[in-house]
Amino acid sequence: MLLAVLTAGCEAVDDAVASLPVIGSSADGRVDARPGTPVAEPPAPGRHELEIGGHRVLLYVPTTATPERLSPFALLLHGASGQAEGGFRMWAPFAEGSGTILLAPESQHGGAWDVMVGGFGSDVAMIDEELAWVFERFRVDPRRLAIGGFSNGASYALSLGLTNGDLFSHVVAMSPGFMVPGELHGRPPVFVSHGLRDRVLPIAETSRELVPQLRR
Repeated sequence: MLLAVLTAGCEAVDDAVASLPVIGSSADGRVDARPGTPVAEPPAPGRHELEIGGHRVLLYVPTTATPERLSPFALLLHGASGQAEGGFRMWAPFAEGSGTILLAPESQHGGAWDVMVGGFGSDVAMIDEELAWVFERFRVDPRRLAIGGFSNGASYALSLGLTNGDLFSHVVAMSPGFMVPGELHGRPPVFVSHGLRDRVLPIAETSRELVPQLRR
């Protein structure tokens, strides 16, 4: 059943992608970056399309974000679209009002996050580098440091968020299909939403199976 759900929830992934490179300690899904004291000049307020470590990423900086002020932060993960906009679009209208810094990376595997096509690896390493870049430029509040996503991105948010619950203070999963966390760290609160008439990832086979597991 899980294989059927994953197949339905993903766009086609290149058949050549059989496994992922292991970079540093990323094979266990752990993220090393942590908020601290900024040491670099931050970008100006507004939306930015950046390249960090050779990978495209979208960043939104609210006007309230300064090196001196603690700011909420959200890492946003796209669904099967394979584009950073997919994670960014639904959250951006609320960023300024809440003073939240948004970061939306782009998967390296044709729309699927690494754990779906071989296991934790290159996308974890990429996200780790991008988070470190943000933490070097902004004073991020560790009590309000969320990871969230939609569809395939929601599945990855659950998997990566629970593996790094000592970093992410909140996990948001909108229409997830599955979760495959590594060793659990921390106990972050998790928000799950799912449409009752979802024909791609039916709620009975996904969230209604996942939520009891999360509660346990």
